[in-house]
Amino acid sequence: MPEGDTIFLAARRLRDALAGRPLTLSDFRVPRYATLDLRGRVVDDVVPRGKHLLARVEGGLTVHTHLKMEGEWRIRPAGAPPRDHRVRLVLANAEWMAAGYSLGTVEVLPTGDEDQAVGGLGPDLLGPDWDAAEAVRRLAADPDREIGVALLDQTRLAGIGNVYKSEILFLRGVHPWTRVGDVTDLDGMVVLAKRLLEANKLRHGHVTTGDLRPGRRNWVYGRAGRPCLRCGTRIRRADQDSAVGERVTFWCPRCQPER
Repeated sequence: MPEGDTIFLAARRLRDALAGRPLTLSDFRVPRYATLDLRGRVVDDVVPRGKHLLARVEGGLTVHTHLKMEGEWRIRPAGAPPRDHRVRLVLANAEWMAAGYSLGTVEVLPTGDEDQAVGGLGPDLLGPDWDAAEAVRRLAADPDREIGVALLDQTRLAGIGNVYKSEILFLRGVHPWTRVGDVTDLDGMVVLAKRLLEANKLRHGHVTTGDLRPGRRNWVYGRAGRPCLRCGTRIRRADQDSAVGERVTFWCPRCQPER
């Protein structure tokens, strides 16, 4: 599932292509909205909220999308819409076309009712509502939960996915299966999460080491069986339960000793 910085960048690209221009095409390829036509309406803004995208359209409507595991938005100069079974939504104006591939969620709701879609999210790491103290409070509310699971819970803080979960825990020296109540510095962990997403929000890819060379951009994520960049111990990986099913976790057994 995409990380919050990926969604932030997608929102920026969609805003640059669509905002301030009237739609010349709105092609909803989902049964519920097959007859909905937004042509002629100006796109007012496109904003990210956690891992959600909200395209606000003239007339008080919001097009809400979520990429889930495989979705993506592709933007190209205006032209014939793609004929691809993976496309679930196309929005275009006289200059640009945005096609949403394999989108996990496509819905249209009154802009005033956006909370129905995103109101349950915790503080957004890259949003104007960011509140570090509230994020810490929400994480600490369930002390018996595994920290690797808690960080992925978007109702605690919004924007962390599998990559940053693994990288944050490595950098803080915390084993993924540690109880939240046994983590000694949740404040530091939350501050680090904010710093990592801010550092990557305007570029593709998630660089946590500061090293842009292939294979060295992350400390542990995607490096199972390879030596730890810090101590040389082989990186391990395993599935860890979460609210959305098992999610893979990477860690260094030496740098992140089990309690």
